Amino acid sequence: MSVPILEVIDLHASYGRIEVLRGVDLTIPKGAVMALLGPNGAGKSTLVKVVSGQKSPTSGDIHLAGVHVKNAGSDDLARVGLCTIPEGRSVFPNLTIEENLRLMSYAGIPAGAVLDTAFSYFPRLHERRRQLAGTLSGGEQQMLAMSRALASDPALLLLDELSMGLAPIIVEELYETVAQIANSGVSILCIEQFARTALKVSDYAAVMTGGRIVASGEPGEILDTMADVILGGAA
Repeated sequence: MSVPILEVIDLHASYGRIEVLRGVDLTIPKGAVMALLGPNGAGKSTLVKVVSGQKSPTSGDIHLAGVHVKNAGSDDLARVGLCTIPEGRSVFPNLTIEENLRLMSYAGIPAGAVLDTAFSYFPRLHERRRQLAGTLSGGEQQMLAMSRALASDPALLLLDELSMGLAPIIVEELYETVAQIANSGVSILCIEQFARTALKVSDYAAVMTGGRIVASGEPGEILDTMADVILGGAA
């Protein structure tokens, strides 16, 4: 068997005296798309923060492509191929689309390659490349945030609540792009409160509640056995 792109073992994390992660075990094979599902307060975003080096765990282990990376900093993890698109998108509103993308060249990536990647996945960004990012729709800002992440040529992409605040038709469009990204060989962890659209493009799924993974398997199995937990009223 090949080494998983991500392996989380008995991971615990707390905010003060409140334990939020209570022994999380999660494995993502290389090249796979994993949907991590569950209600608000399940611990999903905290898991992303710990895995991406933004928060220290209290115990447990994290391996990225077989390398132990527990307590590694965000910069170090980015250099070895882990990239996070956080909740809220985080674009520079007073810069144009093109200027937002060109900022990635300061990380040593040729500006032409950044623009080519962004515009090939999202032609709409090319059409509006001189428009200020702050005037874009929420879906277009999410496209821009995804483009900046893809410019770094990630091995593992963490998508935290991609659908937040967006119309269902835009979410469908974004997840079609997620499938294209996965087909290029990038491993992806999609953290979602609502399940159906993410499951359409996922190879595997896991359900988190109460700070633990309570079920995992192929998308069909998860839908059949855990619908009351993961759907949360989503269509």
